[in-house]
Formats: sequence, C-alpha cells, structure tokens
Amino acid sequence: MLGDVPPGPLLRVSWTAHSVDRTQGFLSGTDHHHNNKKSKSFTIMAHAKIQAKMNEATYSKFSRTLSMADRSGQLLESLDQLEMRVETLRETASAMEVEREFILEMIQSLQNGQELRNISAGEREELSLTADRLMGRTLCVEISIGTIRNALQEEALRNATSVIDEIVKKLLDDMDGGRQQLLAVHAACVTEAPPVPIDQKFQAIVIGCALEDQKKIKRRLETLLRNVDNAKKNIKIMDHQKLEDPKTNGCQ
Repeated sequence: MLGDVPPGPLLRVSWTAHSVDRTQGFLSGTDHHHNNKKSKSFTIMAHAKIQAKMNEATYSKFSRTLSMADRSGQLLESLDQLEMRVETLRETASAMEVEREFILEMIQSLQNGQELRNISAGEREELSLTADRLMGRTLCVEISIGTIRNALQEEALRNATSVIDEIVKKLLDDMDGGRQQLLAVHAACVTEAPPVPIDQKFQAIVIGCALEDQKKIKRRLETLLRNVDNAKKNIKIMDHQKLEDPKTNGCQ
C-alpha cells in the first residue's frame, strides 16, 4: 500500500513537519536568548533608574544649598545698603544739627552786635522782633542723634562736660582767663599741633569718650571761642565809641 501512496505528499508533509519542528526549536532557542537579554536589560535599566534617583537627590540637595546661599547673599547685600543709608541719615542729621547751632549763633550775634545799636529805635525794634521770631522758629527744630556708649564712655562724657561747664562759669568773671582755658582744652581735641599749651588731663578724658561725643565736644568749644571773641570785639567797639564821644569826655 505504500507503493500506492504518492511520494509527493509524503515528502511534503514530512518536510513540513520537520520544518515546523526546526522552526519551533529555533524559536525556542531564540526566546531563551531573548529572555536572558531582556532580563539583563531590565537589570541595567533598574540600576540606571536608581542611579538617576541618587543623582536627582544629590542635585536637589545641591540646588537647595545654592538657593540658601543666594538668599543669604541677597539679605547681606540688602543689609549693607541699609547700613549705608543709616550712616547717610546720621551724617545728614548731624549736618542739620550743626546748621541749627550756626543759625542760632548768627541770630545771637545780630541781637548782641553793635550794628543793631547804630540804627533808629523804630528800625531796631522791628529787627529785634524779626530776630526773636527767627530764634523761636529755629529753637522749635529739635534734632536728636543718639550715641551708644559703654559705662566708661558715659563717665568720660560727664567729666568732659563738667570741665567745660566750669570754664563757662569762669568766663563770666574772667573772660581772658576763661578764654585761655578754652584754648587749652580745645587744643586737646585737635590732631594738628596747636599754637597753645594742651590740657593733658582734659585730653585723656576726651580720648575716653565715644567718637561722636568727641566731635560734639570739639564743636561746643569752637562755638564758645567764637562767642567769646565776638563778645570781646563788641566790648572794644562800645568802649572805643565811648572814648570818642565828646560829651563823655566833658568836651562841648
């Protein structure tokens, strides 16, 4: 019966079955190799993800540090700018304080000056009222600049103030002697070599004062010296006019 079976189909079927087996075997081997490769690929991807997370965490931490540093730098820059503005404010207030003292000094000089006595009574009264008004308006301007001092600086300021107050009292009785003392204590407050002897004791006191207080002490002494000089000048003018007055000398 085998001889009756056509050879073509047997060969075709057998080849087909063999072909299928070989194909299945080949596919099985390929799948196994592909699975191993895929498993390794997953492992590599997993490691890559872990490394990426670690890098991300490190980068995030580093970014936060930079951000904090930037914020700190900005705050420091803002404080530096504010410090400059505070110093400018204090310098402006100090300049205004000096200007106030100078205006008061000029008004007092006009009120006590001989020029005011050389005009008519009506004009003198009008000018005196104007000077009084300006004096009152100037005194209404109050400028206060606080100074931070320690206990030693507080004591030094009190001692320096006490010395100057005593000299001012002496000026009322002995203007020339008081002026010499003013020159001596003022010489203790200047850096250049003064032409008069220095009050060494007062200099030691002033050195113990705060820097801003040293400036104020020097400014007060300079104002006192100007006032004394102006007062002496006015006295000389008045005395000179008295000597030149014929009626005063008994001449007709």
